[in-house]
Amino acid sequence: MIKALVTGGTGFVGSHIARELRQRGYQVRVLRRATSRLDAIADLEVEHAIGDILDFDSLLAAMDGVDWVFHTAAVADYWRNEPDWIYRVNVDGTRNVLRAAEQMDVRRVIFTSSAASIGYRTDLRPVDETVRFNWDPRLTPYGHSKFLAEAEVYRAIRRGLDCVILNPAVILGPGDLNQISSSTVIEVARDHVPPTVPPGGVTLIDVRDVAAAHVTAAERGRTGERYLLGAVDVTHKAWMRLTADAVGKPARPVTLPAPVVWLLAALADLARRAGVRLPLEGNQLRLSTRMLFYNCAKSWRELGEPRVPIQQSIRDTYAWYRSRGEI
Repeated sequence: MIKALVTGGTGFVGSHIARELRQRGYQVRVLRRATSRLDAIADLEVEHAIGDILDFDSLLAAMDGVDWVFHTAAVADYWRNEPDWIYRVNVDGTRNVLRAAEQMDVRRVIFTSSAASIGYRTDLRPVDETVRFNWDPRLTPYGHSKFLAEAEVYRAIRRGLDCVILNPAVILGPGDLNQISSSTVIEVARDHVPPTVPPGGVTLIDVRDVAAAHVTAAERGRTGERYLLGAVDVTHKAWMRLTADAVGKPARPVTLPAPVVWLLAALADLARRAGVRLPLEGNQLRLSTRMLFYNCAKSWRELGEPRVPIQQSIRDTYAWYRSRGEI
């Protein structure tokens, strides 16, 4: 029977991948720190390997007897971390995972990248997997770190390692312990409904669809391919109104002009440099003025279409946080 290792297996995406693997009958081992919270996998029958992707020896031990490695461990809450740490974990950590997989004769590595590692177009044509990263790295150190991590994956492929890359867009759903994308649900439920929103938009997808795509990619994804994962494109205004409707709160946000958002971004940068802790940072605001929509037809065709409607995803997220007493 195939045994899979999930790095970051106690986190948002990793725990759902572990759950999906178990549902399909695979054996699962999760790599975690000794201090990791186990809430998300407490009910799962999995093996535990204590270690860290920056500790090469712990990776070798964790991969002993493993067929597949799902590498999901990363710094995703980039606005809470400094760029140096983002690059160290996301790039150096990925390099360690790949080297360990090669040394331990792992059959396949499924790498969780991000839609942020893909570039933008200026001609209004859909952005797909072929669009190379062309953002200013200073605007998105997280996206740049994932782009560099993918470069490490391609180097490993050229050395003979079987790898598949998945690029999820914005992920929603129950189990977001660290309150990354799903934090919007908490804020709205607490009556922190902003009167204004930025003019851009994003592609959304439920975490359970992301997990299913990962396991299917391990089963039949094509070596060396990137797969954008997304379900629906929404503006920030539509996202806010969907969230407010799901939690039973009124919301009629006004869309701010992009120049006003850029001014707010500059003020956020000044506050950050002054040591003021904010729930967002300047580059987040700058990116929020863009329509970050992605063409996910390739993953729909080869890995399966998303099944969880975004309205249901938001409702399930709300119910999950309520069950934990967080709202």
